[in-house]
Amino acid sequence: MIDIEGVKTTLLEQVANSESPRDVLKASELRSLYAHIGQLEPQERSAFGKKVNEVKVALEAAVDERVAQLETATVIPLDITAPWAPNTEAPSLLPTQYGTKHPLMKELEKVVDIFTRMGFEAIESRQIDDDYHMFGTLNFPEDHPARDGYDTFRTEEGFIPPAHTSTMQHRILKDGKKKLESGGQIAAVSYGRVFRNEDVDATHEHTFYQCEGVFVSKTATLGDMLGTLRSFFETYYGQKLRIKTQPAYFPFTEPGLEFAIEKPATIGGKPGEWLEMLGCGMIHPNVLEEAGIDPTQYQGFAWGGGIERLVMLKYGIEDLRHFESARLAFLRKFTS
Repeated sequence: MIDIEGVKTTLLEQVANSESPRDVLKASELRSLYAHIGQLEPQERSAFGKKVNEVKVALEAAVDERVAQLETATVIPLDITAPWAPNTEAPSLLPTQYGTKHPLMKELEKVVDIFTRMGFEAIESRQIDDDYHMFGTLNFPEDHPARDGYDTFRTEEGFIPPAHTSTMQHRILKDGKKKLESGGQIAAVSYGRVFRNEDVDATHEHTFYQCEGVFVSKTATLGDMLGTLRSFFETYYGQKLRIKTQPAYFPFTEPGLEFAIEKPATIGGKPGEWLEMLGCGMIHPNVLEEAGIDPTQYQGFAWGGGIERLVMLKYGIEDLRHFESARLAFLRKFTS
């Protein structure tokens, strides 16, 4: 015969010491009592079942009492910022001068600084956006194959971690419309993290950084764009560079180009060795119209490229994965 009183005593003790007393109502011991009823002779079931119900009632009352006790208990707050145990001597912490900026952040600041000194406004891009700014404002028709080249992620709500900083272009154009109408121009760069569904290897990452530029005026030309980009790369790498372009397709530019520089001699480059650095082109009239800008009155150019590629070339870094590896041996090379 099962010792009902013994089970009752055990369960009441569990409730009294539990931080989640309601869980005791699901205890296997209680379930075993109910399961045992079906194993008894018919004439024994009624009396045994009555005792089991009395146990459950007593248990529920104890649970309610314990819950009320826990809710009114005085809680001593825990200082999660404390780096050592209470009542012990403070340890010797590392001096703050050992902390440094990540190399990507240092180089991104240099990139932004060059463009702001050239007269561009700097705007940090978003890390979550929508389909309209990711594709719709940039002349990507729905279900167009060009979207496949920007294979990115989506949340369950339909939001998108941007695959390029071009998601900011529409906002920059709309916000700058009044400048155009008052005789001015739009000149801005957007920068930040972007995300793509990539297999990670030495030259590909699912998360990386980009910088994009937009310029619009009544007189903007392709020659202005090439001069702007050449000036940027020569300033960043600290030497004169030869440049060239070749045709490329981007839904948001017409014409679209790939921009290349001759590999700098400072890192072992030889004449005739070219490196594609970014995509660029004249802003497509449909993109201007979507932002409320008359493409018959204004024209502009835009470009966008990865920060990691700039930095890898500048410092001779052979593997993109170093940036996210958290390897101190790598990071310490950039502490000076």
